[in-house]
Amino acid sequence: MLADWRTAPIEDGLRATLSYLEKLTLRPDEVGPADSAAVRAAGVSNEALEDAIHVCALFNAIDRIADALDFHVPAREDAERAAPRFFARGYR
Repeated sequence: MLADWRTAPIEDGLRATLSYLEKLTLRPDEVGPADSAAVRAAGVSNEALEDAIHVCALFNAIDRIADALDFHVPAREDAERAAPRFFARGYR
C-alpha cells in the first residue's frame, strides 16, 4: 500500500476513494459529479467519502503550512520504520 496504492491489494472502494482524493488534490478544477458517483458506485457511502475529503483537506492544508514554514520532514526511511507502529497502535 505504501509503495503504490494503484497496485496494492486493497478493496475497490478504497482504491476509488484514493483515486478521487488524488484528483481532488492535484487537479481540483477537473473534479465533478461523475467522480463522486464513481466512488459511490464502488460501494463508498456519502458519509465515508465526506470523511475522506475532510481528512484530505486537512492534510493538504498542513502540508502547505509546513512547506511555507520550512518544517523539518523526517527521512523516508524513518517514516517507513515508524509506519508499522502507527498502523498497529495508532498515533497515541
